[in-house]
Amino acid sequence: MPETARWPRRVVMSAAATLALLAPAVPAAAHPYGYPQTVTITPDTARPDVVHLRWKPGGVDELTLLGVRLGLLPQDRVLLDGAVDTREKDATILAGSKPFADYLRTQMTVSSDGHACAGVVGKASDSGVDVDYTCPGPLGVARIEIRMLTDLDPAYRTVATGPEGKRQVYGPDEYSHDWLLGDAPPPAAADSGTGHDRGAAQRAALAVGPLLLVAAAVSILRRQVRRRRVTRVRPSS
Repeated sequence: MPETARWPRRVVMSAAATLALLAPAVPAAAHPYGYPQTVTITPDTARPDVVHLRWKPGGVDELTLLGVRLGLLPQDRVLLDGAVDTREKDATILAGSKPFADYLRTQMTVSSDGHACAGVVGKASDSGVDVDYTCPGPLGVARIEIRMLTDLDPAYRTVATGPEGKRQVYGPDEYSHDWLLGDAPPPAAADSGTGHDRGAAQRAALAVGPLLLVAAAVSILRRQVRRRRVTRVRPSS
């Protein structure tokens, strides 16, 4: 087979091998079953010692899986092929149970100045379930840890949104994060309140940067291949 037919194939195979090596280093943006679960963090404007966390799962199947994990639903609701038999009453069964309330308070914790804040689980709705945390004193910087569903699969992520739209992705790289919730100087890593966004941008650059370099290299090699082909087929003068 002519050399010009083999060269592009080598380029594609090399790029594919490079992407395969880079893929494990890129952190997953969401949990393994689809849309990521979310947590909304809201300080209480009337009570400076209280912060509200609202958790919402990414899909109804997660409630069924959690119900089986907590012993509230039968094991046969998870089929042998991995499919999940979800039913409308699953959310109601979880919402009214003590194991689920205990699970929320265990997997989502808040502390201030090294002291744990007490959580009270509220009523569940279509927008999620609220947990109100009361701390020993007015909140400035609160440390919030979120590990929801990681006992089901460590690949689960949680996208948390706090005051002024600040966001943080909780996962294996970081289960704990400091949030500025009241009148207090921002954490040293925040740099005047922009640390959350800068850290997220740096992680995104580290994840996407190598892929962009590979794409650029493939584009350059393809242009070189096209120029070789044109040179070979052009009649000599």
